[in-house]
Amino acid sequence: MEYRPLGRSGIEVSVMCLGTMTYGQQNTEAEAHRQLDRALELGVNFIDTAELYAIPPRAETQGLTEQYIGSWLSRRMDRDRIIIATKASGQGDWVDYIRGGPCLDHRHLVEAVNDSLKRLRTDYIDLYQTHWPERDTNYFSKLGYSYGERVGIPIEETLRALDELVTSGKVRQIGVSNETPWGVSEHLRLAEREGWPRIASVQNPYSLLNRTFEIGLAEFAHRGAVGLLAYSPLAMGMLSGKYLNGRRPETGRLTLFERFTRYSSPQALAATHDYVGLARQAGLDPSQMALAFVNSRPFTTSTIIGATTLSQLETDIGSADLTLEPELLQRIEAIHNQCPNPAP
Repeated sequence: MEYRPLGRSGIEVSVMCLGTMTYGQQNTEAEAHRQLDRALELGVNFIDTAELYAIPPRAETQGLTEQYIGSWLSRRMDRDRIIIATKASGQGDWVDYIRGGPCLDHRHLVEAVNDSLKRLRTDYIDLYQTHWPERDTNYFSKLGYSYGERVGIPIEETLRALDELVTSGKVRQIGVSNETPWGVSEHLRLAEREGWPRIASVQNPYSLLNRTFEIGLAEFAHRGAVGLLAYSPLAMGMLSGKYLNGRRPETGRLTLFERFTRYSSPQALAATHDYVGLARQAGLDPSQMALAFVNSRPFTTSTIIGATTLSQLETDIGSADLTLEPELLQRIEAIHNQCPNPAP
């Protein structure tokens, strides 16, 4: 397993990060523990979660994912070698069951951290991230120039609160998620001006079907040491090929939860068909090829994988050992150029 620096923090994280949002709906607590054990056996030291999880978000399951990780952590003696990342929810009327309507101000962030620490059964969080921006902007697949009057909590106020949490020792490093180039730039500018903690990472979607991170954000990651934590690298399983030709596996996420349509457009299906076909021509597992591509990008710090079975988990983690040949990368680029970013 390869380990990469998390920004300028001095922390080294595995190139594969275990995503856990299925814990609490698709995976039981026992299944979650088996996945966590196996991931560590295979060299993964990085685990990502959020106060919002399990996903899809529901009041009845909110916080279960952190609880499952916490019950696992409580029986281990090696907390210091495990890097735990979690996230605080921003404003959104669809999550009003969290603190009566969450936001990224001082009171909410202090409550959110304390609640996450309690569920995780730990004294500190290695990487604490804001889950999405407070302002109207382009995230969660919004296209066009998305802006509006809603500003929410200013970034400056959020960073001031995060600085206090770092000083208190409850948080080691901070990061952002679903951010834009302007948002990353503003976080870095304010941190430099005020002497506040510098964001170490940006967790955004990135896959063969969505390479929009390369436009603007990749340069911040590469030159500014704010590396990408790539989520949905398999486009919710689409790039495994299991949904092609109208198939709907009984336990597949896109089968169970019809709300997830981001990767099901005709253009995305056509591109997926080509990528899966290319992998099979090369004698590769389609999932491993797709993940190896994300792993290979110079701006990627870690690739966040999610699995519901140990077999899926082992296949995905195995991509860390796969190097894609230059000719194959050229053929991937040819498909991308024919249908760039069909599922942004």
